[in-house]
Amino acid sequence: MTAMNPDHTLRAISRRHFFSRCSIGVGSIALASLLSERGFSAPPAQMRNPLEPKPAHFPAKAKNVVFLFMAGGPSQLDLFDYKPQLAKLNGKPIPESYTAGKRFAFMDSSNGHNLLATRRSFKQYGDSGAWVSDLLPHTAGIVDQVTFVTTCKTELFNHAPAKLFMNTGSGQFGRPSMGSWITYGLGSECDDLPGFVVLQSGPRGPRGGSVLWGSGVLPTTYQGVPLRNQGDPIVNLSAPPSISEPRQRQVVDAVRELNLKRLVETGDEEIATRINAYEMAYRMQTSAPELMDIRGESQATLAMYGIADPKETSFARNCLLARRLVERGVRFVQLYDTSWDHHGGPTENLERHLTEKCRDVDQPCAALVRDLGQRGLLDDTIIVWGGEFGRTPMGEVRESTGRNHHIDAFTMWFAGGGFKAGHVYGRTDEFGFGAVENPVHVRDIHATILHQLGIDHQRLSVRHQGLDFRLTGVEPAAVVKDLLA
Repeated sequence: MTAMNPDHTLRAISRRHFFSRCSIGVGSIALASLLSERGFSAPPAQMRNPLEPKPAHFPAKAKNVVFLFMAGGPSQLDLFDYKPQLAKLNGKPIPESYTAGKRFAFMDSSNGHNLLATRRSFKQYGDSGAWVSDLLPHTAGIVDQVTFVTTCKTELFNHAPAKLFMNTGSGQFGRPSMGSWITYGLGSECDDLPGFVVLQSGPRGPRGGSVLWGSGVLPTTYQGVPLRNQGDPIVNLSAPPSISEPRQRQVVDAVRELNLKRLVETGDEEIATRINAYEMAYRMQTSAPELMDIRGESQATLAMYGIADPKETSFARNCLLARRLVERGVRFVQLYDTSWDHHGGPTENLERHLTEKCRDVDQPCAALVRDLGQRGLLDDTIIVWGGEFGRTPMGEVRESTGRNHHIDAFTMWFAGGGFKAGHVYGRTDEFGFGAVENPVHVRDIHATILHQLGIDHQRLSVRHQGLDFRLTGVEPAAVVKDLLA
């Protein structure tokens, strides 16, 4: 196919038509690129790459985020929130004053709401005296670099809606994820990888699926891009063997110019997103395989993460990839590890299965904190650890060691990015049912993360169908300044 003559193209577009139809904000990256490549004057600001770095609202303490998402709801009472009173009253009914008017996912009054003690042993660690159970010995070793929040609170007690709420600030489909909001607000410092990358481990994907990293009402340029652990990081990323690099470049250029023509005619920013996706995929043919190949990492680094074989597919490998992504300037990296749903039924659900999950993630999470610290990247990177909710202090059914979903108090931890090191925030009641000091709502967590990135959560918004959308919604949300150094 013969490429379009750029001089003829420009003559065919009037000045009024050009500015009325082409100045579509993030949708004009490709036209800007075409003009600059052909030697024309610099394009206006609104025609730049939608993922190029953008100024924050105020000086930022962090540049990147790594969200270690334990999908299913980790049991804070078996990991972080030590409650001796549970052991003393194990098997006794919890006072009705705690449960009156409360709703649970799979539990009703027929089981008596009997208290369930943990079978794990706890110790205090570090200068902060943070309690950590024997399931997380490596995490216990980094408590002086971590802020624990024991009083996190959410609103939805079923998995998919609660995951949506933690990731998008809403339990409804169609809202932008936190990673999308952040790349929309700040762009990315990496031009050959997506600004928002998703890595997954576990036997299946998280409930809710791709909407958890979707862009919602934002242009799809800002949605998360899942990278696979095996083969091409993205399906069909590699060119067929019969297609040479120059030939492929010709095809990409021809498709781009056809899309540009349509972009000029319609002003549809999703066409620009498509152009940007073609260009990014072309660049990723080199950058993505290099990213995923960890054979060049030292044996000491692999051992620190607990990686026995560089080709293995695991949460540990994903944690190492998260460090490599941060090094390359990717703005938001989200790791989903599934099967943290430990209900009643067989005893091993909370005993054996929780032990196995902790064995999978404990060492890699601690290694990521240490590795980023050693490389001087932790100060600029916020690491978030947690799930969509916590677990009840009561057994789900009589004689059970399983716990139900719990939204009134659960634990998350944060490291780097200007969060206080060696800090425990909030206090729950004697059973760990609810907060008695410093409750922290999910919206507050979102506002605080945005604040550390230099973003005012009330100013980061987009108008869609007559409504102004933002990550923290319209309900009250506040930056939790006591968490910050």
